[in-house]
Order: sequence, then structure tokens, then C-alpha cells
Amino acid sequence: MKRGLLTAAMGLALCAGTALAPASAQEGEDYSEQMQARFAAPPEGWEVPRTEWGDPDLRGMWPLDYLSATPRVRPGQFGTRAFMTDAEYARAFERAEADMERYEEEEQANMMAMGHWNERQLPLRQTSLIVEPANGQYPPLTDLGREYAANEKTSWNTYVFEDMDDFGIFDRCLTRGMPGSMLPAVYNMGIRVAQSPGLVAITVEMIHETRLVYLDGRDPPPPEVQFDLGYSVGHWKGDTLVIETTNFRPGRSAGPAPNSDQLKMTERLTIMNPDQVHYEAWIEDPLVMEGSYKVDFPWERDEDYEMFEYACHEGNVQIRGYITATSPRFAEERAAAWRERGEEPESGVPVR
Repeated sequence: MKRGLLTAAMGLALCAGTALAPASAQEGEDYSEQMQARFAAPPEGWEVPRTEWGDPDLRGMWPLDYLSATPRVRPGQFGTRAFMTDAEYARAFERAEADMERYEEEEQANMMAMGHWNERQLPLRQTSLIVEPANGQYPPLTDLGREYAANEKTSWNTYVFEDMDDFGIFDRCLTRGMPGSMLPAVYNMGIRVAQSPGLVAITVEMIHETRLVYLDGRDPPPPEVQFDLGYSVGHWKGDTLVIETTNFRPGRSAGPAPNSDQLKMTERLTIMNPDQVHYEAWIEDPLVMEGSYKVDFPWERDEDYEMFEYACHEGNVQIRGYITATSPRFAEERAAAWRERGEEPESGVPVR
């Protein structure tokens, strides 16, 4: 069985013991109980482990692949319900199981498709990773945010590529930005935490970036000093690591719109038991969004998970390929190549 099945199986076990009513809002005792039910009770007498210098010990491998079946933004049919009913969860579980079988189906058919590329697991009971606002959606965009979103170019919304500005930061393998780097993707979802006195390093597998969280009491640099993943300072509040990240380079966020330099992210990592951490993050960007949002989910330890080099596309050859294959500047070269093969030029060559 793939790692992460335990979490989903625990959800089904919860179904057997408690019939969850479709609450109209995520509030009250039921909501708190369901949030807590995501975490296993620690063994009797267990204490939070400590590093050699006395800090709570977060070191280890915490991949997010088991979250791949839980959407970031809540599907509309759930409204303000943060958790599925028994019947909804059973259906989601069955759909996820079917998706996980695609790899084996493709193996038997001697083909490689999305079943190979997507790293699929079973869903959590929660209906979305976003838990605030109560509807599980991003806050509305400001006028500037809508302008940023309308002008953003990526390979998802662009069909004719003239130069590097027609590609997104992810297309160019530069960064997933924040908070995207701390959220599940479709593959390469490893997260490794290392610690030394006064420093926590968080390495993410996709685009092989490492965040440095400084615990020595320093202040962030001046606002004009900017980074793709921002600048992180933190402190321990009991057994919880609190991280505040600012100084973001604009246009690097994976959210409802590209971020401004006013993006701020506050995270809390709380050790719950030997193999789970409670991860919470509040994201605000007053120039782009009318309000903030919060993501909230468990981390699960998996020391058998291995990170692989995220080579993306070696030498950025795909960037050049997109331009030469679509730009009108190269239309005659494409047509000449077809004629050399004794064929008619392809139809639909982009023209202005």
C-alpha cells in the first residue's frame, strides 16, 4: 500500500463511528473535533523530541504526496463545510482509488500517460486545504490584483510565444514561489527539514529550492532586498515553530494572481506526535487580495521517501522549442523544413 493510505483509512474508520452531519459552517465543537481527528494521539508518556541544543526537533522527511487528492480551493458544492459527510467521503475515496489504478492500467497497456506523471493518493476528509475564509476560497482580488491576473502569461494561457516574457516562472523552472512551494503539486512533492542552532532549512523537491528560517532574532532586510521565496525569520512558541516571511520579489506567487512586494506569509508548525506535524499558514497581500486566507493540513513523516533531482527540462530546450514552434518570426523556417521533407507546410502556422 502507498504511504498516506493510513490517513484515509483513519477517515473511513471515523465514518464507522460517527455520522458527520453536513454542518452549515465551520465552527463549533464538531469542527474542532474533526480538525483534531486528523492527528493520531501520541503514545502514552511521549514527549516532543529535542535537538542536541534543546529546540523541538522537526528534522526529517515530510513529503506532501498524500495530500494530492485534497484540493487547495474548496469545490462549490461543499459551501462552508470544511469536512465531507460519510457518503461524500466514500465517493471521494472510490474516485481516488480508481485514479491510483491508472498507473497499473498504463503499465499493462505499455503506455505512459498521466497515471505515470501524477503522484496520486487518497483524500483527507477535509474538503479543501484552504480553511479560511469559511467558504474555502481565495479572497476577492483588488483592482490591481485583477490587473495582475489578466496580464499574467504562462504556458497555460498563451499559444504564441515570442520571447521569455510570454512564459511563467514555473515554465522557466525558476521557482514555484510562495505559498506554492509549501503546497502539494502533481509530483516531486518532497519536503525535507534540517536544523542547526539558530537556523531551520526547508528543502522542497520541485525546483530544488531551500528556504532558510533564521531563529537568531535578526530583522528582515530592507524592503528593496527581495527573494523568490521571501526572507524568513522565526521563533519557537512552546513546541510550535512560528515563521514570518516577507521581502518577496513581485510576480512569484502561486495564488489567485501574481503577488506584489507586500505579500506576507505567517506559518505555524506544531509537532503533534512522532510522525505528524500540524501545518498552518496565513497568506496576505493587501495590494492584490481583499483579505487573507489560511491553509491548514497535517504533515506526515516518511523517512523512506527519496528526493530526486528536479531537472525540469535540461538546458531550457523547451523554452526555445515553444518559441520556434509558434512565433511568426519562425514561420518560414518551419515551412521550409516541411518542404525539405517533401510535404506541405503545416496548417495553422501562427500569423499576426
